[in-house]
Amino acid sequence: MWIVYALLATLFFGVRGILYQWTSQKRLDRNLLLFGVFFVGFLISLSSVLLFNQQWYGWADISVGLALGFGSFAANAFLHKGFSVGKASLISILSGLTPLFVLIFAFLLWQETLTTLQLIGFFIIFSGLYIIRYSNDISISNLQGAQWGLLAALFFSFNDLLGKQSTLLAADTFATLTSMFGFGSFLFAMSWISKRKNIIHDNNDHRPSWSVIKTFCCGLLIGLTNVAGMAAIISAFAIGNTGLVSAISGMNILIILLYSRIILKDSFTRQELIGLATAFIGVIVLRLSF
Repeated sequence: MWIVYALLATLFFGVRGILYQWTSQKRLDRNLLLFGVFFVGFLISLSSVLLFNQQWYGWADISVGLALGFGSFAANAFLHKGFSVGKASLISILSGLTPLFVLIFAFLLWQETLTTLQLIGFFIIFSGLYIIRYSNDISISNLQGAQWGLLAALFFSFNDLLGKQSTLLAADTFATLTSMFGFGSFLFAMSWISKRKNIIHDNNDHRPSWSVIKTFCCGLLIGLTNVAGMAAIISAFAIGNTGLVSAISGMNILIILLYSRIILKDSFTRQELIGLATAFIGVIVLRLSF
């Protein structure tokens, strides 16, 4: 059953990625957008806490949720910084190391191991994702921004591990997500307010063309996919292997590629087709391991 939840997380995060890709082409305030993304997650999670009579059982539960909020904020900030100063292909590859980091840390922290077939499936998926992300224009001489890509991968890994930790504490899912989205909302709101003070003094060429209300409402819409993805992935972590769940959820890039092919009419390169086929084979191998 965990693989169903992981695939749902892949779908929701893939749609979120499509919306992120679309908004990245617009002149808007990214901190305000992400404030909206996290704020609607906070409202939905808090409503679910009240509806399903969930609760926080102690400071450990609250702390994990707050740490998830900080981790999400930091991961997005580092990823954005990396794309602003380095090559997109390099940052994409480095941030894609998340499943590998999660597999290693899950073994060190909880002694989680994989069967031989599961390990083969993991590396087939991981290889497929890397084939898609890999670019031939990367060399040892153009590693600018690499540190930000690595930090993004580490913090995304940190989030996956905290998601797993919340299930080990038997924390209620929506209580954890309320803490996460609430703290994340606060951090993005403070970043938006701080940056807004500087933008006011800039000329019109540097100011966002989207209004505050339009940007925030767009964030609210994207946030629906984000909270659904988080609920799905935590459900997967509750019953599945941490590294495998992380690897499958990382396949959301395939959803974005399909969108580019079907909607934007972009053609697949041979490299992308090989990567797609490889990743799907990996999922089949994992399914056969049960």
